[in-house]
Amino acid sequence: MSDARATSFGAEADTYEAARPDYPFDAVAWMLERLAPGARRVADVGAGTGKLTRVLAQAPDAEVVAIDPDPAMLAKLRETVPGVPTFVGTAEALPLPDASVDALVLGQAWHWVDPVAGSAEVGRVIRPGGTLGLIWNTRDNRVDWVRRLTEIMRASAAEELLDGAGPPVAEPFGELEMQRWEWVRPMTRAHLHRMADSRSHLITASAEVRATIHAGMDELFDDLGVGAEATIDLPYVTRAFRATRPA
Repeated sequence: MSDARATSFGAEADTYEAARPDYPFDAVAWMLERLAPGARRVADVGAGTGKLTRVLAQAPDAEVVAIDPDPAMLAKLRETVPGVPTFVGTAEALPLPDASVDALVLGQAWHWVDPVAGSAEVGRVIRPGGTLGLIWNTRDNRVDWVRRLTEIMRASAAEELLDGAGPPVAEPFGELEMQRWEWVRPMTRAHLHRMADSRSHLITASAEVRATIHAGMDELFDDLGVGAEATIDLPYVTRAFRATRPA
């Protein structure tokens, strides 16, 4: 992974697990729907605390392994998704044999990956005809108050990538297919603060910067009339991408 912020999440593993949303099952199923019958070996890379791993593990007879550069995140994953083998590694240096998995997926992670080196290494471990899947949950900034929230917290690397040209991939993969899903997540004021604290920008920020951001969030919530115990529907967009490893 290309940025020190990419490996900062372990310091807030509990916050990440509590505050980040799960992935819609339909979106995960779409990424993998082109796998051949019986194909069930899946690697979740940049697995973090297991947000995507737990959805993958629901598939019948799935053989899932989780890979992340941060041992603290993997420790949390072993609590949340017991029984899934975990390995330290990155998309550019995978601890897997050649052609050993039917699919390899990354949730909230490809924007930290060198696309040329990562594509080549992923291509090494996926069998011919297998699938590369990329997926992100992002807040829907088309909604005014959400856009104001993002301005206060600052846009993430993922949001900048997805609002631009989209995720780049390189050989052996060709053009990515994409689908999107829109949904809402009811959140309290405290939960929204924890969501902010789970982002790499705040994890690595100074105490002063963190305090300024949280004060700005509180001002927004006051404007919206969101009290301490109230909830507000935070709209999300899930964008999933897939590509097939050529034979």
